[in-house]
Amino acid sequence: MSPEAAASSGHDGDAGGGVRAGLSPEDAVAVAEQLGRPSRGAVAVAHRCPCGHPDVVATAPRLPDGTPFPTTYYLTCPRAASAVGTLESDGVMRAMTERLAEDAELAAGHRRAHEDYLRRRAELGEVPEIAGVSAGGMPTRVKCLHVLVAHALAVGPGVTPLGDEALAMLPDWSERGPCVGPAAAQDVQAGRPGG
Repeated sequence: MSPEAAASSGHDGDAGGGVRAGLSPEDAVAVAEQLGRPSRGAVAVAHRCPCGHPDVVATAPRLPDGTPFPTTYYLTCPRAASAVGTLESDGVMRAMTERLAEDAELAAGHRRAHEDYLRRRAELGEVPEIAGVSAGGMPTRVKCLHVLVAHALAVGPGVTPLGDEALAMLPDWSERGPCVGPAAAQDVQAGRPGG
């Protein structure tokens, strides 16, 4: 899925990845179905799949139980998460990390993505235990493509170069329709896994 197509799918809040407080009851149910459990600390939908369901939520930097949580943008769609997992198992993270060591411009862009992530998380709250720690291995390596893709979806193209790159490698996970709800249940009954 191209970063531009993903960006046009839908941001809640401002077009720059800002978030609007609270999940609607419908969104909370959809996210719980996607994750197979209630979400922990989700404060807003940061991006919507073309099907209308959330595919990224913004998460408070401190979970309700008090645990510090550096992952601000959390990929919830099981189809998207599975596709990202395939990229990870194909060695994409290792190759990206190697390129960071060789390409100063790419490394600078990855550092800017790290700084953007920290700034946006600070808008949700300050947690001293994770000060300066973003997510996904930023700013020096790539440890989790799920984080980079979620960040790219939440803020739109041009902010996280490796997130944009990973997003462009992914198939269109919305192609079969919703991953949860009645249509997804029909997929499962018809033997098409992943809802």
